[in-house]
Amino acid sequence: MNIFRLAGDMTHLLSVLVLLLKIHTIKSCAGISLKTQELYFLVFATRYLDIFTDYISLYNTVMKLIFLGSSFSIVWYMRHHKIVRRSYDKEQDTFRHFFLVLPCLILALLIHEKFTLKEVLWTFSIYLEAVAILPQLVLLQRTRNIDNLTGQYVFLLGCYRSLYILNWIYRYLTEKNYVHWITWIAGLVQTALYADFFYYYLRSWKNNVKLELPA
Repeated sequence: MNIFRLAGDMTHLLSVLVLLLKIHTIKSCAGISLKTQELYFLVFATRYLDIFTDYISLYNTVMKLIFLGSSFSIVWYMRHHKIVRRSYDKEQDTFRHFFLVLPCLILALLIHEKFTLKEVLWTFSIYLEAVAILPQLVLLQRTRNIDNLTGQYVFLLGCYRSLYILNWIYRYLTEKNYVHWITWIAGLVQTALYADFFYYYLRSWKNNVKLELPA
């Protein structure tokens, strides 16, 4: 654990809390992609298979449970809550997310560190997380007008990944034999996907105007 890893975890947690605040308090999921939320749930479900078998620390276990539980809760609310689901823009959220799942699974079967079920699924979760934000970004580009909570949610997700890159750099400089090419490359791809959103988010914040993405 280091300051960059902790800051990344807390930023990731804050992004989830912002989204839950919108859903539970405002009873709205407008501007939120169900496709992306389903992909994130699949990411956590395949990554945390060791939650009850390989104990690392109380912090680690609690964080895994939080992300699993919150991810499932968000998907459930968007699909089944009678008020929240009315605000879901199904007509705009049309990204075919299964086109992301299959290539990531094939890539995990081909490129991994160890050919075991747990390791392949963990690698699959790394690849899938790198592209899981795509349906959300496409939805925001289509709707263009983005409310503050949705913008903050996506911005915090991007900050979380950026902080994790700093964490990897720090560990590479301070730990012997710390090399994880799969995680690093996937993380860089994921961060790059946020670049355009970051530009318009920071510009809107600087000019104190509503966030709008170009068509």
